[in-house]
Amino acid sequence: MDLATMRIVVRRDLHDEDAGNYRWTDDEIDRHIAHAISEYSNAAPLEESAVLPTTGNSREIDITSIAGLVSVDAAEYPTGRFPPAYRRFEIRGNILTLLMRQNPDGSNIKIYYGKMHTLTTAASTIPARHENIIATGACGYAAIAMAINAVNRVNTGGTGTINDLQLWGSQKLEEFHTALKKAEKRNRLRAAILYSGVED
Repeated sequence: MDLATMRIVVRRDLHDEDAGNYRWTDDEIDRHIAHAISEYSNAAPLEESAVLPTTGNSREIDITSIAGLVSVDAAEYPTGRFPPAYRRFEIRGNILTLLMRQNPDGSNIKIYYGKMHTLTTAASTIPARHENIIATGACGYAAIAMAINAVNRVNTGGTGTINDLQLWGSQKLEEFHTALKKAEKRNRLRAAILYSGVED
C-alpha cells in the first residue's frame, strides 16, 4: 500500500470522504500517518544490515553513516565465518564499541540493525499485515488533534461532538498502542533467536 492508498483508508475510517468538503487536509492526514509510522518503526523497525570498515587497533566503529537508525541488533566480526562471529558491543552516541579482547585489524564488520520504515507515493516498507496498525494510529492522532483544535471554536454539533471525537480518537490510539506492543514483542523474540550464541 502506498501513501495515497493509506490516505484513502484513513479518510474512510474517519468518515471524511467528501472531497469537496474534507475536514482534514492531505497534509494533515500525511502528518498523522507519519506520526504513526514513527512509533511503529520504534516497535518493529525495518531490518537491514551494513558492512562498515573497522580501524586497526581500535574497537570503536562510527555508525553515523547508517541513515534512519533505530536499533542495532548484532555486530558480526570478522565477517564470513560459520557460525557467524557475533560480538558483544555497546553504543554511545554514534560510536559502536566492540567488547572483545583483541582489537580489530581494519577488516570489515557487519552491522545488523533496525531502521525507520518509509511510506511514499511510490513505495512502502511496511508489511501488508501491519498496514491496518498504521491506519489505526493515524486515525487516532487525527481525531485527537481535531478535538483539541475544536475546543475553543464554534461547533454546530455541540460540545458532545467534540467529546465523542476525543473518546473515539483515544480508543483508536489504545488499539494502536496495544498492537505496537505485540509487534515489539515479536520483533524482540525474533532478534533474540537470530542473534543468539554471542561470542566474546
